[in-house]
Amino acid sequence: MTSSPHLRDPNSIPRIMRLVCVALAPGIAIYTALIGPAVLAQICLASVAALFFEAVMLKIRALPVRRFLGDHSALVTAWLIALTFPPLSPWWLTVIGVFFAIVITKHLYGGLGQNPFNPAMIAFAACIIAFPALMSQWPAQGLSLPFEQQLEIIFGFAPRIDALTAATPLDAIKTALKTNADTNIQELLTSQNLYGTFAGRGWEWVTMTYLCGGAFLLAMGVITWHTPFAFIVSMAVISALCWLIDPGRFSDPLFHLFSGGAMLGAFFIATDPVSGCSTPRGRLIFGCGAGLLAYLIRVFGVFPDGIAFAVLIMNICAPLIDRYTQPTVFGRRARGSDAR
Repeated sequence: MTSSPHLRDPNSIPRIMRLVCVALAPGIAIYTALIGPAVLAQICLASVAALFFEAVMLKIRALPVRRFLGDHSALVTAWLIALTFPPLSPWWLTVIGVFFAIVITKHLYGGLGQNPFNPAMIAFAACIIAFPALMSQWPAQGLSLPFEQQLEIIFGFAPRIDALTAATPLDAIKTALKTNADTNIQELLTSQNLYGTFAGRGWEWVTMTYLCGGAFLLAMGVITWHTPFAFIVSMAVISALCWLIDPGRFSDPLFHLFSGGAMLGAFFIATDPVSGCSTPRGRLIFGCGAGLLAYLIRVFGVFPDGIAFAVLIMNICAPLIDRYTQPTVFGRRARGSDAR
């Protein structure tokens, strides 16, 4: 007879990471169809760099390399970095981002399960602060460049052509509102052909597949509903209030939910079990705070999409939130209850 517990959780780290990759796959497919095969090149580049840095750090720390590489956590981080970086960004920018994520954020804090911040978001924040011009050069939709030429741009064998880049819908809105206070949001999006059915043209379908991938993770028990639900509701509520107050200056809730990295952040980033909250009430607070901060940074801040900085700010708050949302221990009275 073995000692308790006799019931085991079927989830393991390798299984969870594999399911996350499966959930990301449909979004990657639509993203590739929208932008081009450069997306797949960036994913492969980030994956190789992540496995390399992971192996080096495991060797330095005298830990079993094969065992820890097999948990696939480095691959998930690499995929998230590749999906949040511009597809035609130079190879060294992606490698620097992966270095910050794996070496600085993960291993210098003790490895998997010890990092206080989301590694992929640290990579994004560090690179957009250090290289803001490169991190804002997104390819124009329907870019018809041969795969070989896209690889040449990524690896520096061909000059970067500014005419190939275009502003994302969120970036175009922020720039226009700062330069002209009389700009009408809907007229701007229509005139620049940036608006699709209900959000940024093309991006809405990428975001929709991330939503479906998040639903898959919920169904498989990989994540709980608390954080993504609170994230989506909080962003929808604040964007709806601003839109009702001034519809000419603020976009509607559907636009914000299905543009940029909202759904990717809600289901794949804010739900990180290590850097997020561990209690049900804490996850609701975490998701609510991340959604509100992401909207405020998008609309009133410097950066066009505030998902990364919103999640990192809430990562700082997570230990305090967990401290004050712990459920009452069985056999003890709740705080503030009658002592009689």
